[in-house]
Amino acid sequence: MDAIRWQGDSLALLDQTKLPVEEVWEDYTDYRKVADAIRRLVVRGAPAIGIAAAYAVCLAAMELQCQDTAQFRAGMARAAKELAASRPTAVNLFWALDRMTLALSAGGGGPEAIPALVREAEAIHREDISMNRKIGKYGAELVPEGARILTHCNAGAIATGGFGTALGVVRAAHAAGGVEMVYCDETRPLLQGARLTAWELMRDGIPATLITDSMAASLMAQGKIDMVFLGCDRMARNGDFANKIGTYGVAVLAAYHGIPFYTVLPSSTIDMSIPDGKHIVIEERDPAEVTHFAGVQTAPEGIRVCNPAFDVTPHKLLTGIVTEKGVIHPPFGERLLELFG
Repeated sequence: MDAIRWQGDSLALLDQTKLPVEEVWEDYTDYRKVADAIRRLVVRGAPAIGIAAAYAVCLAAMELQCQDTAQFRAGMARAAKELAASRPTAVNLFWALDRMTLALSAGGGGPEAIPALVREAEAIHREDISMNRKIGKYGAELVPEGARILTHCNAGAIATGGFGTALGVVRAAHAAGGVEMVYCDETRPLLQGARLTAWELMRDGIPATLITDSMAASLMAQGKIDMVFLGCDRMARNGDFANKIGTYGVAVLAAYHGIPFYTVLPSSTIDMSIPDGKHIVIEERDPAEVTHFAGVQTAPEGIRVCNPAFDVTPHKLLTGIVTEKGVIHPPFGERLLELFG
């Protein structure tokens, strides 16, 4: 299962805004339209955003290849700046753009660098899939037979290069016979759990039950949740992390009920340049995402809206962090520095 396909001179993206009703692939040859697709959540999920942005840099270079070297470099700088502005929270975006900038420089800095840029983007894509499979293996070792897992938002194959982070753990655990049920938080206001995670799990034949976000506490109180696995969009070097809005609430509930709580991420999502979660920029999105549902107005005209796309969960609420280098337990700051510093 994938959502990103490089086609040599164009980029195909699965339009996630249309799922689960329609599976529509769109072709892109203009990096500006890829940036817009990232903003509009056509492609979403921190690793997938980084991969799409890397390929968008290739499209920009192909568009500018007939310019002289100075014009080419100026145009590439503009393209990188526009892509960087598409989503402010997901650190994979900036990580991938930095890698592409280095590849451009190493390749000569002009149009002659296009083959090097394509190779680097393809490497970023391949590496993400490889990291996801390693993550799945390590995470599955945490899952006992017959586990009932809660997840929030979508951290699956379509949020990555393929296979998934949190859902990669679920996939690997299910293949080993360890999963009795996956409860999917609906994930308001854009319903990534209902539209995307539920769709992925059903496609893979993994037992799944959809719940609204407000039902999680009740299920935990009834003893129906054994553990929580969910994704991450940016992690600070002390282990604080940003994920889809509502994650912090799930963490608090899990702590109260004594339920193991894990975030699952590749190393490309760790931002060692910031000390803690207070330094993570939180994206504020369009109020219409809250005041309207499927195009239908559900709130009074003119009401003030707070619509942060993410919240920050303190590392003290984490049981562990699942990465491609294994499962990290406290003290998180020391272990993160040791492995990724």
